[in-house]
Amino acid sequence: MTFMTKILGSAAAVALSAGAALADPALIYDLGGKFDKSFNEAAFNGATRWAEETGGSFRDIELQSEAQREQALRRFAEAGFNPVVTTGFSMSSPIASVAADYPDTKFVTIDGFVDPAEHPNVLSILFSEHEGSYLVGMMAAMASETDTVSFVGGMDIPLIRKFACGYAQGVKAVNPDATVIANMTGTTPAAWNDPVKGSELAKAQISQGSDVIFAAAGGTGLGVLQTAADEGKMAIGVDSNQNYLHPGSMLTSMLKRVDVAVYDSMTAGADLETGVKVLGLADEGVGYALDEHNESLVGAEMKAAVDEARQKIIDGEIMVHDYSADDSCPALDF
Repeated sequence: MTFMTKILGSAAAVALSAGAALADPALIYDLGGKFDKSFNEAAFNGATRWAEETGGSFRDIELQSEAQREQALRRFAEAGFNPVVTTGFSMSSPIASVAADYPDTKFVTIDGFVDPAEHPNVLSILFSEHEGSYLVGMMAAMASETDTVSFVGGMDIPLIRKFACGYAQGVKAVNPDATVIANMTGTTPAAWNDPVKGSELAKAQISQGSDVIFAAAGGTGLGVLQTAADEGKMAIGVDSNQNYLHPGSMLTSMLKRVDVAVYDSMTAGADLETGVKVLGLADEGVGYALDEHNESLVGAEMKAAVDEARQKIIDGEIMVHDYSADDSCPALDF
């Protein structure tokens, strides 16, 4: 918060020592907060790892409103930070508005897309969320005793439908007769940080028979995971490994290596290669979490089946439909 005050204040307040800031990277979190135990926190962990391993330093900011996006980008660029790494699709338009004004600054949008032809100093990092979600969908179907599983998304956008669609395809691959319930929390960025609404949605899904719930909803998902644990059901976390939050009720977490994307970007520094990068199963950009907190729930048969499917997806033998390719899902109606 201290640094936010600095960078959103006057230009003089951010006229830091140019020599000190010149080689330092900066990180802008999406709405939902640095410590959401999911997407943003993964970004923070990647930056922290970079700082610890290199002895370097970075500056970061937690946004409080949409209006601060472009302000933060400009202040960091003016202060000489490079690269400026951002999280969340909502940073795409602000970066597109700002990048040309700072041609010597490299900008990174994780989960967003900025046309590389128009903005050659921007790197867009995307993930094959549908592939990782397919694997945890298989696990949900294999673990379910009711043949009904569910999904709680955050903001209703194509990216989150991409998670849900991959999940449903994995469920149906194991059990074609299974029922998949899907609900979104809302249509504004507030949907990422409403654990009470997440809990309400989880309770409603449980009342419909769901005994495994996959939450891809940022801070809202924490309410989903808590409710599943309280009700004696299983849950699946997202982005970061959330298994530790409720050991014994967390079937797994769909890993999305935002931490690696941030770490690699900061490691490259001003020499960062721009353009578009997509990280999938083959790049270990997505996957599922297995540790001491969920190993009792994931038997050898389940693990073998999921690992076999993982390799088949990598080899092209299994094609997981990407909702964002055509705004449709063969396994789920939204």
